This record gives sequence, structure tokens and C-alpha cells, in this order.
Amino acid sequence: MAEGSAIDNDSNSNGDARLFELLDGARGDLVEVIPQVEDQKRIAGDPTRPLEERLEALEDVLESEVGDTPLTRARNLEREVGLRQLFLKFEGANPTGTQKDRIAFAQVMDAVRRGFDTITMATCGNYGAAMALAASVGGLRCIVCIPENYHTRRIKEIVELGAEIVRVPGDYESAVEVSRELAAQGEFYDANPGSANTSLQLRSYGEIAYEIYDELRDAPAAVAVPVSNGTTLAGIYKGFVSLYRRGKTSRIPRIVAGSSYRKNPIVQAFLRGAPGCEDLKPQLIHETLINEPLVNWHSIDGDLALSAIRRSKGWAANATDKSMQFFSKLLREKEGLHVLPASTAGLIALLDLHSKESLPGDRYVVVLTGRR
Repeated sequence: MAEGSAIDNDSNSNGDARLFELLDGARGDLVEVIPQVEDQKRIAGDPTRPLEERLEALEDVLESEVGDTPLTRARNLEREVGLRQLFLKFEGANPTGTQKDRIAFAQVMDAVRRGFDTITMATCGNYGAAMALAASVGGLRCIVCIPENYHTRRIKEIVELGAEIVRVPGDYESAVEVSRELAAQGEFYDANPGSANTSLQLRSYGEIAYEIYDELRDAPAAVAVPVSNGTTLAGIYKGFVSLYRRGKTSRIPRIVAGSSYRKNPIVQAFLRGAPGCEDLKPQLIHETLINEPLVNWHSIDGDLALSAIRRSKGWAANATDKSMQFFSKLLREKEGLHVLPASTAGLIALLDLHSKESLPGDRYVVVLTGRR
């Protein structure tokens, strides 16, 4: 196994500073996408047009620009880590560079269908950019709540796409609460994790499972995913369960979760054998330039993700900043992918078990995000 792939106890935290320059690292093809969807944008954003026309225009953008991301075999990485048939599902090919575009566009379509004119959610960067883009296409007012001490490189993008930013004292969880209050008071569409729209979010992320099946024609042995709130992981599992129940696949893959060292309730609950996710102590959670997309003291869809890991006989592991940086560099050198370091947490969790008990020859998929 490659040097630096083992999980160590050094969290490599930079994190006592109150002001963070967050290294989101995700970057999609916004410059190319926006001109291409101008016609659909004019139709979808015009409230005087029939609802059917607006939804058709939005669906056209969703089908042509979002999802259907590449799945490629990582032969060079295979040789480096000693694991055959390792496939990379690169969600960085979405318009804003992450899988968040999937739920952003799905929820904007839902909001338009249900007659909302405003959508709100909390973010530390990537989700805000995805929602700002989707809302701009759908002609919706978009309110993005961001913790006041967070300075993400995506704020400029969010503003340029026409979204309104509300700065919230405290952490991400505080921003979620403020966004939910705004939704309730203003009768806005609540696009936060854990909202009434969770099932829609899970179905949207389930598309990742369908796309993997379309390429492999069966389920892989395992799918490794970086986790924060757990929504993406739970959605992928739900997608594979649906495929298996319909007789499309011969199995449900083992679901593998990776997150920042001791800073995520899902991974900690699995490692402790706890029956459910328990909140961590907020004062012990320190964000760094590397781990911020992963860490939180309260995983909103954590129990759904934890159940997916256990029901699939999967596993979870911690990843240090040092190891995430190492694998981000390795993927760039060996496979030519510029990935967000935090997105390698799933890969690290997969290889963590492989280093302890050699995984059998089969097909393994790792979900990544980052820059094209």
C-alpha cells in the first residue's frame, strides 16, 4: 500500500483561527453552462408562462447539464494501492463541480411545481453555489445562509448568480436553524438537509447509483463515499436498494463512509457501535482548510447514513488532513484528477480496511468531487 495511506492520530488541525479561508476547491463549468441554458432560463424563470413549459425547460437543463458524471477505472491508482478494479465516480463534472447540483436542481423544480417564489438553505460554500445556479435558472429568489466567520471562495459565485447572502453568528448548524426559521416565517421552500424534502434529496442522490449500474451492469462490491450530513451516502444506498429489489443487480454493495478524524457523528457512531448518531461536543470540532466540508457536531441525516452502512455490511473510518492531502495529490499525479482533498475520505476508508484484511478481487467504486 502507498506510503501515507494509513490512518493516523494526527488531526493536523490549523483550526483555532476564527476566520477561515475555506479551500472548497470545487469548480465546474459555469462559464460554459450558463450561455447554453439561456433559452431554458428565459422560459423557466417567466412566471407568466404555463407551469408545464417552465417545468419542461427546467427538466431539460437537469437532464442535459446535471449528472451522468464519468465513471473511470483507476488503473494507475490500482497499481499504487494494490487493489484491482477500482473505479472513480467523478462528481466534479457537474456544473458547479459537486454532487450538490443534483439536489439543487431537483428542489428548484419541486419549488416551481408547488408555486414557491423563494428558496432558502444553509451552506459553507458548495451547496450555496449549486442552489444559486439552479434558482437563477428557475427564476426563484434564493436566500443562502452562511456562518459569519466562514469565508469561502464561492461567495463571489453565489452573489454573481443573484442569490442573497445572510450571515449567521455561530456554526453551520446555526445557519441551518436560521434558514429554517426564514422558510417558516416567509413561506419559502426549505432546501436544507433534514427538511420535509429529504425523500426528494435521497432520490436525487440515488441517481448516482443508477449511473454506476448503467456503466457496470451490476452493483460493485463496495461504494466508498465521503460523509458530512450523510445525505449523499444514504441516497446512494437507497438507489442500490431500489435496483436490487427490481432485479437489476445481483447484490447491494457494501457502503463505506469516510470523514475527518473524530469530527463526524456518523463515523464515530459506527466505530463505537452506538445504536444511533450522537452529537459531538461543538467545542471539540475544529475546521481546517482541508476538513471543513466533512466536519460537524450534528449530522442531520446521520441515522439514515449509519443504517445504510450497517444494513449493507459496510464500514466507516476516519481520515486525517495529512492523508486526505496525500491522496488528493496522488490522484492528481496518477489519474489526472484535481479532487477536493476532503472528497478522498471515502477512498481512505476503503483502503484502511484493505490494509488490514486484503479485500477480495472485485469491483470497487469511489465517489469524488473537485475540479475538472
